[in-house]
Amino acid sequence: MQLQRTLLAGAALSALASLSFAQTTPATAPVTVLPPVVVTANPLGAGEGDQILTPAKVLSGDELSNRLGNSLGDTLSHELGVSASAFGAGASRPIIRGLEGARVKILQNGMGVADVSTLSNDHATAVSGPTARQIEILRGPAALLYGSGAIGGLVNVVNDRIPTALQERPTGEAELRLGSVDRSGTASVSVDGSAGSIGLHLDGSVQDAGNYRIPDDRIRDDPASGSGRLPGSFSRERNLGLGLSTIGDWGHVGASVGVLDKRYGIPTDEGASIALDQTRYDVDGLLKNPFGIFESLKVKLGYTDYRHSELNSEGEAETDFKNRAFETRWELAHAPLAGWRGTIGLQTEQSKFSALSAETGTPDTVPTTKSMSTALFIVEERELGPLRLNAGLRVENVKRRPDAGPDRSFDLTSYSVGGLWPFTPGYGLGLTASVAQRAPTTEELYSNGPHEATATFDVGNDAFRKETSHNIELSLQKTSGLVRWKANVFQNRVKDFIYGQLTGNLLDDEGLPGD
Repeated sequence: MQLQRTLLAGAALSALASLSFAQTTPATAPVTVLPPVVVTANPLGAGEGDQILTPAKVLSGDELSNRLGNSLGDTLSHELGVSASAFGAGASRPIIRGLEGARVKILQNGMGVADVSTLSNDHATAVSGPTARQIEILRGPAALLYGSGAIGGLVNVVNDRIPTALQERPTGEAELRLGSVDRSGTASVSVDGSAGSIGLHLDGSVQDAGNYRIPDDRIRDDPASGSGRLPGSFSRERNLGLGLSTIGDWGHVGASVGVLDKRYGIPTDEGASIALDQTRYDVDGLLKNPFGIFESLKVKLGYTDYRHSELNSEGEAETDFKNRAFETRWELAHAPLAGWRGTIGLQTEQSKFSALSAETGTPDTVPTTKSMSTALFIVEERELGPLRLNAGLRVENVKRRPDAGPDRSFDLTSYSVGGLWPFTPGYGLGLTASVAQRAPTTEELYSNGPHEATATFDVGNDAFRKETSHNIELSLQKTSGLVRWKANVFQNRVKDFIYGQLTGNLLDDEGLPGD
């Protein structure tokens, strides 16, 4: 099938105000220049000022603190062009321009989170908001370089767990937040320091939120309810991370470990809940001027051991979801060639996913499946007179190998080109066109079983073909002066769009037709 969407993104307005007071400071007093905000997920290092070529939004500092919610989707849901899925307080994933699930890739420090949040809306993203330094929303050429799942864009949660610069003195941050509607409390702390050429980082957070407060006797079809709380709307999270690295004029190399433990309710009649835990190991290295025309070599390695159990109202596990993933990423940034500067790279991913019955240990819902992907990518940028040009290309092969069902292999090609014309000082007009391809996920291909938390029986289709998206976007923005704004008009056409559809068939607890 083919999906077509044409939308006008609302214009975002921001006004900058200042107050003047009598003072004796000379008129020649130095002006404080704020450091630029850098989008770390962009290989070219562009900031928010480059949003026409690389549409981006960065939440950091007070802005991030003020918008922090119990989940990633809640935190980003008020951003322009972003909404959120909702299946309880603990499970909410960002939706970018109407695209969700596997079409929006979630990263942590530039590497995939390797959770199973794309499988169903009741599955939480395995990232922690309270310890994040900044959250980046990225679309355009740079987004495509992180995988075929980035048709809609990507969200990168940055916690700087691996230090890349030495500290002159130890620094730290601590925050305490309280909420009334769910009797919530959040405490987080992070500490950075140095010992010689070694950089150290420690962070941790605790987040507890009870059931939402609602008017008494307002739960439909439950006259006995009078607690004034919505059952199954609680969320609890524990997060701890440690990182260290050796840093010098030549670059840096470091490693980190992070542990995440989360428990949250599903507000359904069945009273289900989910217990999630993840252990993550990362290695990050940068070598300056490695050889020839290349200015830097970046290497990232990541291993994730993820698990969550879906629990019934008695707290007993029904299904255990597991995903073990290993990812590598290599990037070479080259010096300008014929006016072009950019990055070329290689990315590999291997994972083993399973959904097993907690009682029998046999596959439940989805067969155990191994996935492999290998990708080559390049992103380039140059100036041509007043014009700025940007282009990206990704070539990828994705394989799915289930224990039950046919093996599938997909060859994917995604590319994007764009240009910016500053037709007058303070104003810019941009045009971007892209083609992106996405391989069907494991659950889309092979699902065939009951899903306790959503009360559905999921059936996939192992004959699905790759999705192909064609996008064109016209952008206009004002970047200086008291009032600044931006507006985007875009059209997105998707061929072989994959979606879930309710059949209307009902099954009883034994899997037989009935209510």
